Amino acid sequence: MSPILGIIASSKLVVSNSYASIATTTLSSNTGTITFSSIPGTYTHLQLRCFASTNRGTTANMQVRFNSDSGSNYSRHYLYGDGASAGAGASASQTLISLDRIGGTSTTFGALIVDVLDYANTNKYKTVRNLGGIDLNGSGEIDLQSGLWMNTAAITSITLITVDGTMNFLTNSDICAAVNS
Repeated sequence: MSPILGIIASSKLVVSNSYASIATTTLSSNTGTITFSSIPGTYTHLQLRCFASTNRGTTANMQVRFNSDSGSNYSRHYLYGDGASAGAGASASQTLISLDRIGGTSTTFGALIVDVLDYANTNKYKTVRNLGGIDLNGSGEIDLQSGLWMNTAAITSITLITVDGTMNFLTNSDICAAVNS
């Protein structure tokens, strides 16, 4: 088992005592998007804990959009490594934030933790940091990413989307949204 998957040692995600779970979704059928809505603005930070796969056939990035904003208001930086090579990059003026890799078959799942800092603060843009990885039976990848939503609105909904919006998240993908005070 890869170190990142060791963080999530069961098929159910557990939220520690310092975070309060506000919603959990374990898919019982394949679906194209996962949305958490009516997120209360009474906490400091938001965290998504994800264990997911798609029907793409190869690994894919999970993507996120806030408050249904599909404008070019997102950017990201990323670092990744697979034990043999490493890479880095950035993208700006995007219509969503591309997060970490998840699996592409019913037997390959990726795990990631996404922190949305000061999600309810209406005086600044929203910053996202993401740590995740995927084990592909001897190969795989670990990623560290940051993202920015250039909007000062409080985040009240989060939509998770597969790599190009035409794939589905697979049954048993498990996403937990939690907040800390």
